[in-house]
Amino acid sequence: MEPGVIPISDGQLALSVILVLVTGGVSAALQLGLLRSLVVGTVRTFVQLMMIGTVLAFIFQVNEPWLVGLVVLGMTAVATQAATRRVGGAPYPRLLAFLALFASSVLVGLVVVGLIIRPEPWYTARVAIPIFGMILGNAMNGVALVLQTLYSSARARLDEIEELLAFGATPWEAIRDSVREALRTGMTPTINAMMVVGLVSLPGMMTGQILGGVDPRDAVRYQIVVMLMIAAAVALACLILVLAVYRRLFTRDGALVPELQRSKPGTP
Repeated sequence: MEPGVIPISDGQLALSVILVLVTGGVSAALQLGLLRSLVVGTVRTFVQLMMIGTVLAFIFQVNEPWLVGLVVLGMTAVATQAATRRVGGAPYPRLLAFLALFASSVLVGLVVVGLIIRPEPWYTARVAIPIFGMILGNAMNGVALVLQTLYSSARARLDEIEELLAFGATPWEAIRDSVREALRTGMTPTINAMMVVGLVSLPGMMTGQILGGVDPRDAVRYQIVVMLMIAAAVALACLILVLAVYRRLFTRDGALVPELQRSKPGTP
C-alpha cells in the first residue's frame, strides 16, 4: 500500500453510524436516558464537522493573515463561552477569561509557529489554525477547572477567609490556599497526560500523521512539541486568569463580595 491518506467515501462514513447504534443500544437497554442526547450529538457532529471542513478548505485557499486572526478570535470566543457557562452564582468577569485564553494562545502559538515549525509564510493557515485550535481546546478545559475550583474552594473556606481578613490579612493572603488548589486542579490533567503519552494512548495529532503516511519518528517530534505547547498554554492561561479573577472576590475595602456571602450555607 502506498503511503498517504486513505480516503473515506460517503458510504464508508455512513457505516460509522454503526458505532453509535451500539452505544444507543446500551443506553436504551439500561434506560440511561441518554439516547436523545446521543442522537442529537451524532447529528451535530456530522453537521458541524462537515461545515467546518468546507470553511477550512476556503480559509486554507485564501491564506490571509487577517482571516487567520479572525478565526482565532472566533475560536477564543467559543472557548470562553464553553469554559464559563457552568460557573454560576459567582462574580465572574467573562472578559478576563477571554483575555487569558487569547493571551496565552497567542504567546505560545507564535512561539510554536514562528520559531519551531516555521512554515512559509509564517501565518500559513493550514499550520496556524490547527495549532491554535489544540492550544485553545486544552487551555479552555484548564480554565474551566480553575474557575470551578477557585469558587468552590472559596465558598468552602468562607469562615477561614473571613477570619484571616478580620486579623488583618490582605485579600491575597486570605485566598492564597484556594488559588493554589485551583491552579493544581487546572494543570493536573495536562501533567497526567504528559506522564502516559505514548504508553497508554497515541495522541490524536500523532495518530493522524501516522495514518497520513508520515514516518512515526517525525510524527513523534511533532507530538512532543504539541504536548509541551499545551502544557505551557494551560499553565499561562490558568495563571493569568486566576491572578486576575481572585481580586474580584473582594470589594474595594477588602471584604468578601456579597455573592459569596450569600452562597454561605445557612445564609439567606
